Amino acid sequence: MKQRHVFSGQTILDLEPILHSRRHGLWILTVIHVLRQIDKFKFCTFLLFTFLLTPIAAGAVDITQQLHRPLSSSVGRQSRDEADSLLHIGEQQYASGYADKTIASCLRAQEIYHSIGDLKAQGLTYNLLAKAYVQLGSFKEADDALRRGLAIARDTKDFQSQIFMLNNIATYLLQQGEFAAAGKTVEEALSIAHDVKNIEGEGLSLSNLGLVTARLGDYNKAIKLYENALIFRRQTGDAIGEANTLNNLGDAYLASGNYQDTIGTYGAAMQIAKTQSDRTNQLRSIDGLVTAHSAVGRYERAFDLLEQRLILANELQSLQEELKSFESYAQLYEQLGNYPTARNFYERAITLARNLEDNKREVFLLDKLAKIQKL
Repeated sequence: MKQRHVFSGQTILDLEPILHSRRHGLWILTVIHVLRQIDKFKFCTFLLFTFLLTPIAAGAVDITQQLHRPLSSSVGRQSRDEADSLLHIGEQQYASGYADKTIASCLRAQEIYHSIGDLKAQGLTYNLLAKAYVQLGSFKEADDALRRGLAIARDTKDFQSQIFMLNNIATYLLQQGEFAAAGKTVEEALSIAHDVKNIEGEGLSLSNLGLVTARLGDYNKAIKLYENALIFRRQTGDAIGEANTLNNLGDAYLASGNYQDTIGTYGAAMQIAKTQSDRTNQLRSIDGLVTAHSAVGRYERAFDLLEQRLILANELQSLQEELKSFESYAQLYEQLGNYPTARNFYERAITLARNLEDNKREVFLLDKLAKIQKL
C-alpha cells in the first residue's frame, strides 16, 4: 500500500490505500492503502498504505527547492548541500521500497540540519522518517518521528505541516484502536485547517474524520463527512484525493447495505483512478465493486472486474496483488458452489503466500481450503 497504502508528501491517514491492503496493513490502515482482507468493514486493513499515496502541496516541489535558503558561510552551504542531497536520496530510496536505507539517509541528514539549526528541514526529515518506519512496520518509531515533526511545526508556526502531521498521528492512533483519541486529533487538524483556510487540509481532515466515524460504526454520519470532504477536494483539483474519498464513501455505503450507491460511488472512484494511473485506488475500487456486484447476484460483472484486477496485478508485477486476485476468485467460486475451481484458486494463492513468506495468510488460506475439501 507503493502501502498507496501507508504516505506520500505529508499524508498518511488519507486512505487510501491503505485500508484495503493486506500488505500494509498501514497505514493505514494503503492503511494501512495498510491493517485490503474483507471484514465487516473491509477497508480497515487498508489504512496504512492508501493514505500513503496522495501528494499535497509541500510534496509538489523538488525537495531542494523546499529546503534551500542562503547560508552565510561556505561551510554552512556545503553542509546544507550534503543534507539536502541525503534527504533527496532518502526520498528515492523510499520510493524504491528501501525503507532501511531511507532511515539511514534521513538520520544522517537530520544530524546536519540539527547542527545548522534548520528546523523546517528537520520537520521534513521527520516526516520522511515516519514514512519509512511505517513501511517497516515500526509504528512506535513512526509515531515518535511524527510527534517530533509536529513539535517543530508548532514552534515554527507552520500551520500546513501541523495539519498533515496531526492527520498522520491520528492514523497511528486509529491503528492502535484508540478511536476517541484519533477523532480528537483529526478534529484539531480540521480546526486549524478551517482557521487558516487551508482547503487541502479541510478536505483531508474531513475525509479522515469520516474514516474514524465509520470505524466507530456510525456510517450515516461518516457518509455526510465524506460528502463534505469531496467538496473541498474538488475545489483544489485533487483527483487522487477525490478518488480516495470516493472509495471511503463506497466503503460506508457497502457497510450500510446500500448497494446501488455503493456501485455508483466505487465506479466513479475507479474511473478517476484509472485516468490518474492511480493503481492503488483503482484496485481498491475493483475490490469494492466485486463485493457489491456479488452481493446483488451480478456474478458476470464481478468476474469481469476480477479479470481486470489480475491484469493490473501482472502489470505491476506484484505477487501480493496477484495473491489477492486469486483469493477473490476462490471466494467467488466458493460462493457459487463451484468447489473444484475454488480449490484450484486457493492452492494458487497458497503458493504465492509461501513465496512471499506470508505465514499468516498461508495459514488462513490453508484453513479455507481444508473446509471446502470436505464439501
